[in-house]
Amino acid sequence: MEKIKELLPDWGGQHHGLRGVLAAALFASCLWGALIFTLHVALRLLLSYHGWLLEPHGAMSSPTKTWLALVRIFSGRHPMLFSYQRSLPRQPVPSVQDTVRKYLESVRPILSDEDFDWTAVLAQEFLRLQASLLQWYLRLKSWWASNYVSDWWEEFVYLRSRNPLMVNSNYYMMDFLYVTPTPLQAARAGNAVHALLLYRHRLNRQEIPPTLLMGMRPLCSAQYEKIFNTTRIPGVQKDYIRHLHDSQHVAVFHRGRFFRMGTHSRNSLLSPRALEQQFQRILDDPSPACPHEEHLAALTAAPRGTWAQVRTSLKTQAAEALEAVEGAAFFVSLDAEPAGLTREDPAASLDAYAHALLAGRGHDRWFDKSFTLIVFSNGKLGLSVEHSWADCPISGHMWEFTLATECFQLGYSTDGHCKGHPDPTLPQPQRLQWDLPDQIHSSISLALRGAKILSENVDCHVVPFSLFGKSFIRRCHLSSDSFIQIALQLAHFRDRGQFCLTYESAMTRLFLEGRTETVRSCTREACNFVRAMEDKEKTDPQCLALFRVAVDKHQALLKAAMSGQGVDRHLFALYIVSRFLHLQSPFLTQVHSEQWQLSTSQIPVQQMHLFDVHNYPDYVSSGGGFGPADDHGYGVSYIFMGDGMITFHISS
Repeated sequence: MEKIKELLPDWGGQHHGLRGVLAAALFASCLWGALIFTLHVALRLLLSYHGWLLEPHGAMSSPTKTWLALVRIFSGRHPMLFSYQRSLPRQPVPSVQDTVRKYLESVRPILSDEDFDWTAVLAQEFLRLQASLLQWYLRLKSWWASNYVSDWWEEFVYLRSRNPLMVNSNYYMMDFLYVTPTPLQAARAGNAVHALLLYRHRLNRQEIPPTLLMGMRPLCSAQYEKIFNTTRIPGVQKDYIRHLHDSQHVAVFHRGRFFRMGTHSRNSLLSPRALEQQFQRILDDPSPACPHEEHLAALTAAPRGTWAQVRTSLKTQAAEALEAVEGAAFFVSLDAEPAGLTREDPAASLDAYAHALLAGRGHDRWFDKSFTLIVFSNGKLGLSVEHSWADCPISGHMWEFTLATECFQLGYSTDGHCKGHPDPTLPQPQRLQWDLPDQIHSSISLALRGAKILSENVDCHVVPFSLFGKSFIRRCHLSSDSFIQIALQLAHFRDRGQFCLTYESAMTRLFLEGRTETVRSCTREACNFVRAMEDKEKTDPQCLALFRVAVDKHQALLKAAMSGQGVDRHLFALYIVSRFLHLQSPFLTQVHSEQWQLSTSQIPVQQMHLFDVHNYPDYVSSGGGFGPADDHGYGVSYIFMGDGMITFHISS
């Protein structure tokens, strides 16, 4: 402090005390800044350690215990949602030689000897001629970008895709399978919207605790920022994501009509009963849909370039109505039909429920919105989610909170209505007026025809499997995810008589702005097990031994993908660099053109503390599903419901 005093100007003897105060303040500020910087650097170094991920399940070494204690010390007592963001490490760029080696290993089981030899020649040529230059550019990007691949993944896989969002990109989340808390459509909508906006309020205040993998390692929270007030705006060549700071209304669709419904009064959130009243007003509104208004939303299910051109004229003719939809917190669809499990035909009713959530009728969802809340006439709920802004665990986290809050916290009165009292002073929801020019009419008709063809071309099947669940698999000392992945390989082989490239989504949120990586589940070890199961001469112990080897291999691939040492995102980034540099690489072109005939994903249950699976086993989320990645393949998602059930969602 004496040194700082000497550097300060001399204002005379009467201000000698002021110099002391200023010196103390400067010294304290510098000390505080140095402490914060030290904590930040130390936490980043700690979070770069991945040794804990490679340890056997249920075992924890002394170094990992020490690491965990230090992480907790440096994290503070009550970290907020975005507390760890500045301390998360960046996703590493793997060695290009390792990536090519792993790639060749992954395609060996599905290629003939001749095709594999040709692929190996292309790979060696790539390593010799182009790999080092492309890798150098990629490392250069990794030094200044938050994540070397995520921005390109969002742009080239999602925003530059010209395919319709419906089925090709969106995915759905289901309600409780066996119970519906109330049969009243308006009441269920009121509680659900209130719960969603409570989640948004907690999100804005960062009161949602950061997700910890295995209760230890914080995951990146960047994707949470765009859950609400977000729309994917179509462009002729590339879409862009528009995110608003706030929105105090939702857009509602019912029987071909659009409404703008306020969710706040004097800046406070409307009660569930008041929201129910507003939804009931929409349901009771007898006014008919205007010509072509009923099918207007089919444009959001059209190819993106087509919708972009039509939207330009729509923006000049119906700017206010379009802004009310695109500027809403989210979209709500009040369906006129019931949905969900029925006793008369449980299988067909569940399949129809899944199909209604994935595609609807092609014109009753605004597929551009970050998500659409779907409320069926019998009170059943569902969610249709646009994929570009975030991945399934983010919307899944929100959906778990919504189901638990609207059912257990908010609840319903004995007559099925939301608790509380209606507010007759609230204005009526505003009916949106669309001044649709004549040239748009034919575009709407074409979009509707295309949406119906696509919708009718997709089959959905939901399988609640209850013979055993996660607890049995754990008693076998096996990873539950790996168990299902190997079972899927056997199922696919019995169905199609051959092996195929298999995509399993793994998250890379251990790193800043990480999204996903691919686990190539069709391994040589899995194929050996499948062949043994189909060989009547093989004994049960032999099959079981091969099964455990296949599970161990899958676990190793999953952990490598999560720790940034996967294959596909690295090859994808190298391919993008080659396109920027106008370098032709037959190897990267071949990799980029591969078709995933089996696309799979596990939907994680992240907040089990919100549900009482022992006393209320039916009140558990039943997961969701997505469309197939390939026209000749399957999309399979699965969720472990409690300890005794696995629900599969299959599409083709």
